[in-house]
Amino acid sequence: MVSRPSPPRLLHSISLLLLLLLSIFHASDAATALVDKVCKQTSSYPFCVRSLYSDSRTPEADEYTLAYISVGVAYNNATSTQHYISDQLRLIKVNGSSHHDQQQRLQMCSRGYQRAVSALAMAHNDLDSETFFELARLAAKASSGANDCKAAFKGIPSPTALAKGNQDLVYLCEICGVVAKLFTRM
Repeated sequence: MVSRPSPPRLLHSISLLLLLLLSIFHASDAATALVDKVCKQTSSYPFCVRSLYSDSRTPEADEYTLAYISVGVAYNNATSTQHYISDQLRLIKVNGSSHHDQQQRLQMCSRGYQRAVSALAMAHNDLDSETFFELARLAAKASSGANDCKAAFKGIPSPTALAKGNQDLVYLCEICGVVAKLFTRM
């Protein structure tokens, strides 16, 4: 014979479950409001939302977690673009020296992305030490690496993947800068 919970006990269990669900939804609403607050301050709201929600922690993120997410997404973009640049430089070496101009431009990009990756790694360390003073400056430094790469191709079209990587990193660093402002106002 299966015993059933008494009606008061069942009501208590249902009440606890509803309270738990409400607290989860409230936490998600707060995170959604935080993402909305941050993304409204960027030049591309849809890009910002899409980028931040690419991380599964975002729906329950507080300011601190959102800072880690924004730096992490920017770091992943920078390292991915850096690998793309390295691959393109390897291809030029394999194909010979007829692409000397392209090689010089890509080497400038490589230096810019080395600075960007380094700055974002330092930003991550800044978060680990729970000091947020350098976050905005380091995000701006990483962004300048992408801008230097864009400038290397001024007057001629850069490879599509590189142009996208540059633009995305600028947007991602902008998000990091906005998130950094959350800590200077606390």
